[in-house]
Amino acid sequence: MSITRFADLSLDRPLLSAVTEQGYTTPTEIQRNSIPHALAGRDLLAVAPTGTGKTAAFTLPMLQHLSKKPGNRAIRALVLAPTRELALQVNEAVTVYGKHLKLTSAVIMGGVNMNPQIRSLRRGVDILVATPGRLLDLMNQGHVKLDRVEFFVLDEADRMLDMGFIHDVRKIASKVPTHRQTLFFSATMPAPVAELAHTLLRDPARVDVAPVAAENTPQIEQRLMFVGNGDKQALLIDLLRKNSQGRILVFARTKHRADRVARKLNQSGIRAEAIHGNKTQGARVRTLEDFTSGRLRVLVGTDIVARGIDVDGISHVINFDLSDEPENYIHRIGRTARAGATGKAVSFCDPDEFTKLRQIERLIGGPIEIDATHAWHIDGVAQRREPQRPAARQSGQRPQGPRKPRWQHSRRGPRGSRRQPALMA
Repeated sequence: MSITRFADLSLDRPLLSAVTEQGYTTPTEIQRNSIPHALAGRDLLAVAPTGTGKTAAFTLPMLQHLSKKPGNRAIRALVLAPTRELALQVNEAVTVYGKHLKLTSAVIMGGVNMNPQIRSLRRGVDILVATPGRLLDLMNQGHVKLDRVEFFVLDEADRMLDMGFIHDVRKIASKVPTHRQTLFFSATMPAPVAELAHTLLRDPARVDVAPVAAENTPQIEQRLMFVGNGDKQALLIDLLRKNSQGRILVFARTKHRADRVARKLNQSGIRAEAIHGNKTQGARVRTLEDFTSGRLRVLVGTDIVARGIDVDGISHVINFDLSDEPENYIHRIGRTARAGATGKAVSFCDPDEFTKLRQIERLIGGPIEIDATHAWHIDGVAQRREPQRPAARQSGQRPQGPRKPRWQHSRRGPRGSRRQPALMA
């Protein structure tokens, strides 16, 4: 039977009701292909990009599994997440989808006072969502025992590798009973992550979801704006003023840059907040709550946010700076057009970022459409998108590389000459 609705997934009525109450009727590809295996009790290896709906893919079968028998005040399910933001969002999904079930959960993470977390653990929880570092701290202090865990989830394993948590994950996994069900999710599968999966999983079902690419994401309208670095802030302010609806996520290259962009926006009368690793955990949680609730319309972050924020209703993603890693472009724009909605992704590019642009366009399989309808457009750059080939070497001549282009910057232009960018209209 083909699965086209959540009702086709053999979910218990309380879970199906909770999903329906959230407005979801059609499962994503990762959900369609993962949930049946997980409900059948199989281990699962899922390779899927961020933004494809993987949180529900493991949360729903986990909740159904635990609801089949009463709890005993011991931790029966453990979800490891690489970042604090992601841990909070997983716990929120557990709360939302498990609202009609008598299951308890807690989230433990670094950067905040551990005493409330210890009190939650002492009361007993069925589901524990944790970041590896804080979990190991509490385990070493004797506050956490994992000997009753039946359901083990590792979320964004490649991100664990990037952040140096693989050794911690192995320590934690060694304390979980071998007789358990394990779900392993990763956006990519480098050799160390594949080795980890091999040691943790038993005869797993494998699900692969292709990375999001330009040609198969028609719901994301992508545009490229060539602009000098010194004019990016003015262009951003102009776009935000002309687009007054929806939540907007802006990506900057560094923490300092994110703070500066947010500060300049506030000085221009546009309320914005920055979110990154240098902010206190309390500040990050408050900012994310304001953004999720709609009290804050513009959020400025760094690449860590690309995999750590799962908020519906983001209408625009604006890449103020292109990322050093081309894969992060996909993670960034995947923050919009979620749950079947449409979205827009705008990328600023100055001449120094052309190498990054070429890497991104090779990754997504084609060029991003240029929007030249803004007053800060750099003239003559469309022809420079691909590197020029060196001239053929002739006898007695030294090989000549491509000449460096002489950029002509079109700044504000004459008064009254601005044109409204078509994408943000």
